[in-house]
Formats: sequence, structure tokens, C-alpha cells
Amino acid sequence: MQKRLGFVGIVIEDRKKSADEVNKILSDFGEIIIARTGVPYQQKKCCVITLVIDATTDELGVLTGRIGMVHGVTVKSALSKGT
Repeated sequence: MQKRLGFVGIVIEDRKKSADEVNKILSDFGEIIIARTGVPYQQKKCCVITLVIDATTDELGVLTGRIGMVHGVTVKSALSKGT
């Protein structure tokens, strides 16, 4: 299966409860992550993480599936049509 460039957007509603688990999952998928940016939003006590990835649809599905199972976390993603 061909790898494609894409992104993943993650919103962590409660950093203290969920951030460690999300970071562990991201570490497990480090080989497909090209870039990562995390921005804490103190006023709402949440955090937004954006990833640039180079992954197959299967790899992306496993990554987002695991992240999506973490309580208080929302994840959305997209892959390019090619490249």
C-alpha cells in the first residue's frame, strides 16, 4: 500500500487526564510522524495537537482509532490523493 502525505488534528479537552496517554500513542507511531505542533489553550484548559504524517490509509486508521478511544479526545484526519 502506498504512503501518502496527510495531517491529523487532535483536541484534548483535559490535558491533565488525557495528554500522557495521547503522547504514548504518538510515540508508538513516531515513524510516520513528520512534524508535530502542540498548542495549549489555557482559557479552556485544553490542548490542540497537529501532526503532519506520511502514512498508508491503514496506518492512519490505526493511529486515529487508538487516539479516538481516549476519553475526552477528538481526532480528525485527511490524506492527500497522491504523493
